[in-house]
Amino acid sequence: MTIRFVGIDPETDEDGCPTVWVDAEAGDLLVQSYTADEATTAECDSASPARSPKPQEETVIRIPQRMIPALRRACDELDSGVR
Repeated sequence: MTIRFVGIDPETDEDGCPTVWVDAEAGDLLVQSYTADEATTAECDSASPARSPKPQEETVIRIPQRMIPALRRACDELDSGVR
């Protein structure tokens, strides 16, 4: 795996904070963030096209708005084909 750090929550204390990486080999984004609460997860389940609960191996995460620039950089990096 070729994992590269892209960005961290600008309001971080650098201990358990939202972070974004790219896996250039797989072309994937990796995100560490807050687990959505049960009410949010249930609302996401009901709003999904399948209207069914998410698979057990998946989770809903909440990404703070202030992390959007880091996500854009990660997407741009993957789109540019940087390996």
